[in-house]
Amino acid sequence: MNLNYELSNEDRLAVHEEIGERILYCVPADLSLTGRRTLGYFVIGDEKWAYVEAGKVKESGLIEEAHDYKVVPLIGNAILEAADELGKRIIVRVSMEHVARFSYIAQILNYMASKSEIRIYNEEEERVCSNCGNRLHQATRVCPKCMNKAAVLKRLLGVSKSHWRMLVLGLVILFITSAITLLGPYFQKLLVNSSLQPLEGQSPSLPMFFIAIGGILFSLVGGELLNVAKGRVMASVGSTIAADLRKLVYEKIQNLSLGFLTSQRAGDLMNRVTSDTNRIRRLIEEVFTTAIYQMIMLIAVTILLLMTDWRLALIVLLPAPFVAYLQFMTWRVIVRRLFTKQWRIFDKANSYLHDVLSGIRVVKTFGKEEREIKRFRQYNTDYAAAAFKAEKVYAVLTPISTYLLQISTYFVLLVGCNMILKGNLNLGELVQFTGYASMIFGPLAWMMNMPRWVANAVIAIDRIFSVIDEDPEILDKDTSVQHSIHGTIQFNDVTFGYKSYQPVLKDINVEIKPGEMIGLVGHSGSGKSTFINLVSRFYDVNEGQILIDGIDIRTIKQEVLRSQVGVVLQETMLFRGSIMENIRYSKPDATMEEVIQAARIANAHEFIIRLPDGYDTRLEENGNNISGGERQRITIARAILHNPRILILDEATASLDIDTETAIQEALQRITKNRTTIAIAHRLSTLKNADRLFVLEKGKIAEVGTHQELMQKQGIYYGLIMAQRNMTKAKAKTG
Repeated sequence: MNLNYELSNEDRLAVHEEIGERILYCVPADLSLTGRRTLGYFVIGDEKWAYVEAGKVKESGLIEEAHDYKVVPLIGNAILEAADELGKRIIVRVSMEHVARFSYIAQILNYMASKSEIRIYNEEEERVCSNCGNRLHQATRVCPKCMNKAAVLKRLLGVSKSHWRMLVLGLVILFITSAITLLGPYFQKLLVNSSLQPLEGQSPSLPMFFIAIGGILFSLVGGELLNVAKGRVMASVGSTIAADLRKLVYEKIQNLSLGFLTSQRAGDLMNRVTSDTNRIRRLIEEVFTTAIYQMIMLIAVTILLLMTDWRLALIVLLPAPFVAYLQFMTWRVIVRRLFTKQWRIFDKANSYLHDVLSGIRVVKTFGKEEREIKRFRQYNTDYAAAAFKAEKVYAVLTPISTYLLQISTYFVLLVGCNMILKGNLNLGELVQFTGYASMIFGPLAWMMNMPRWVANAVIAIDRIFSVIDEDPEILDKDTSVQHSIHGTIQFNDVTFGYKSYQPVLKDINVEIKPGEMIGLVGHSGSGKSTFINLVSRFYDVNEGQILIDGIDIRTIKQEVLRSQVGVVLQETMLFRGSIMENIRYSKPDATMEEVIQAARIANAHEFIIRLPDGYDTRLEENGNNISGGERQRITIARAILHNPRILILDEATASLDIDTETAIQEALQRITKNRTTIAIAHRLSTLKNADRLFVLEKGKIAEVGTHQELMQKQGIYYGLIMAQRNMTKAKAKTG
């Protein structure tokens, strides 16, 4: 993200006079304090900040005279405020476009005010095109205006190389089809000149009549049969290439980091795998059938027309440049913008549909069916309106272009008949010429619609390759090692934030011993889930290092690491299939005995065997045909079967009743022996038996100790326990 904008000479001189020669950071502050649009800039020097506008410094101050710099979001805008000896003050106001930028600036000012080292990693990307400055759609890094369409198509051809034999076969059929089709007008000329209207001095020829009729039938029937063969070949190639692309995209999505995947909407990623690849399939079938065929016909017919009579050929071809120019200008000015808008609305509608259908239980619970129907109607209406605008352009354009092309036919007949009367042309030649002339209208008419499918397909290709080209944030190195985990975990000066200007964990220094059970405690947002995400290496730390058995976690192969780390999340996730398949997901080759043992430990075996089909019971989407507690026990069994060296329990018993939770806690105590365990629990009483508790407060380790030690200390942990007890008592009274 750009934190060093260029100032005009006038602004730069004004800033230098106020804060000195050195400018460390300079960002736009595009709103006045009253909310009026301005062209101001917020500048940071070594000791002072300044707000400059139109060559004048409106505000300035010493950085160290204030503290607690922060961005406060408002409705449609945000403010940068700070606290000083007089209280809080607003420094600048900005639009939402620059909120992330000023979040970095606020953190920088806090570091400078406290004389600390500036620890900003500025990894946030600009959502604008580097070439034209236009805003990018959230789901892609591709600018539709600036994308190189030739390069995009070239990449598609690269993917198609492995199918070159079938493509060549399709091209051969195309050339043969074109040649046979071009014979039709010649046989028509032969029919007229030899049989229907013989030339002067010749008599009708019956053999030539049958030859001409046979030739015409051959060109018609043979062309159609070859078209069928060509269609089957290209359909096979297009489907295979689309399948290859789907495989590439899906494999890439699986290998991308959690940070990228959580920033994308599931519906949009589904569009890449399904809708976009289907558009590419249609493009391949269109390019290697209609497109090449029409180009062959256009070139061949043009040559034949010129060879027959160049004067009539010029009459036929005269409107073509005007039609091409009309197409180009329409595409450049209108269609591209309309298609891009149509795509964006389609993505939003699809993502919305995925969200609502996934959360249909919530919709039903709150009786919001009518509200969701209205929202979908609005998306549907917007998409229909965008599609209508694009089609309206073609509805106006097509008749004009068709008229321009066909009017030349009438001029050809007019001039041709005049040439026949003068003896410069015979009837057969005119019939042949008009036959070829009618063939040229097909390619020209097809070119009128070409921008429509090219627009859809090219954007689809680039969207797919934008995922394929995405670099995972978490990467194995060439020097990454395989390591058999014993269980020691060390956090050395670890600082991490999902956005580096908002650290979630700060300066964490802890050591977890092999076989130790650690409980993570703290208010919501204190960093508990982030702690376990880092142990699983879903993210890499911004500062410091995490060691497992003394080895930096970043040097252990991800597959090796995660094969030895078991995670039970609060959100249960079960797949369609049997209970047996879901438990075996962590270890596909597990025996029946191992599955049953894992289910017994998770206290799931008893309820499973009571089901009509036992372990073969089919689960619906996310296991909606069993209770929440039963779903959670299956996920625990799945983690137990994995037999991990490090076990992570993230609110693993949150969905269970007290009796079931007690039984599972006893089971977990057995399986956590000699296995390093990190647990987060909603009911703090379930962590009583933990070897140690880490109490997190605002991203820092505030307290460490056993349950008894922390209760005696009467600090943060004691306050949380007492608050929970009071809540339980209040519920008991009201119940």
